[in-house]
Amino acid sequence: MTFSPNHIHNFDHVQNPSFLQACMRQASDHTPVWLMRQAGRYLPEYRETRAKAGSFMGLATNTDYATEVTLQPLARYKLDAAILFSDILTIPDAMGLGLSFAMGEGPKFAHNVRDEAAVAKLAVPDMDKLRYVFDAVSSIRKALTQADGRGSVPLIGFSGSPWTLACYMAEGAGSDDYRHVKTLMYSRPDLMHRMLTINADSVALYLNTQVEAGAQAVMIFDSWGGVLADGAFQEFSLAYTKRVLAQLKRSHDGVVIPRIVFTKGGALWLDEMGGLDCDVLGLDWTANLAKARAMVGGQAGSVGKALQGNIDPNVLFATPAVIQTEVVKVLNSFGQPHTDKTTTGATHIFNLGHGISQFTPPENVAVLIDAVHAHSKAQRLAQK
Repeated sequence: MTFSPNHIHNFDHVQNPSFLQACMRQASDHTPVWLMRQAGRYLPEYRETRAKAGSFMGLATNTDYATEVTLQPLARYKLDAAILFSDILTIPDAMGLGLSFAMGEGPKFAHNVRDEAAVAKLAVPDMDKLRYVFDAVSSIRKALTQADGRGSVPLIGFSGSPWTLACYMAEGAGSDDYRHVKTLMYSRPDLMHRMLTINADSVALYLNTQVEAGAQAVMIFDSWGGVLADGAFQEFSLAYTKRVLAQLKRSHDGVVIPRIVFTKGGALWLDEMGGLDCDVLGLDWTANLAKARAMVGGQAGSVGKALQGNIDPNVLFATPAVIQTEVVKVLNSFGQPHTDKTTTGATHIFNLGHGISQFTPPENVAVLIDAVHAHSKAQRLAQK
């Protein structure tokens, strides 16, 4: 099903539709807020559940545990969306690269992809190998369903971008210099393009299967897109994000499925990203929201992108008064919210500019969320 760009969607299937409304550039009663990695190590309840599970993958691959940790931040905070608890690297794991997580360390692969023989072995994985993800999506949707049959808040599914997956696949782990992936990219671009094509087709199938399982929006995390040179970004990251988007479901069961793209460090390419076939563009803290809105946000009744972001996660280590001040700065930078419910306009989803730190004081997150809701409601009242 296709919709006109200015179509006003009905989101009565959720009690709190603010996130979905903002994704589709529709007016909402407040600026919605959710946080990247909102289910995570900064929460003591998460650490308890992970200890029971024994490992990160033990947590992610157990439907009950994955559901439990997805819901933990929603029990604690007035968040406007839930995001599936999983990892961006599940796809290469399903390709047979052997993903593992050591306590206190990042992800590692048992096998890396740095030469022709390794690339030749790659293929779009059987989605049955990722059944644990789809089972978690269905379980979380069921858990979010309230007595009236509606979800309390929408559920976001996600994947790493083709380029970001390729980075981890070539490096075998996180990296400071991206030496292995860029060596492959510059010395054998043909191999990199083959890997990225397989990754893109895998991501599209993975996200569509999440939607079929119950995800109500999907997000592509291009966490390492910003490490590329100008020109290389367009060829090796943006082109393959486009390939994913071209294959994604626009709707499911007659309801629109918003599509979000976030490139860390990508603000300098925002004008080009404005041409992506997605609904929302995520921004990190280096971007100016007012300029981004002017560039891609669109006018009332015209086409444009909703914007998501972009407070510095380290603001959460400051005092409550400073957190409140910084929240107001971000909301004021975006400017006056769109309030006309009869048409579309420029909209904002409040988020961090990247994932929340594991060392964040949990009580400071409540300060941030409450400040977003309070000031964004005040902005709307001031327009009446």
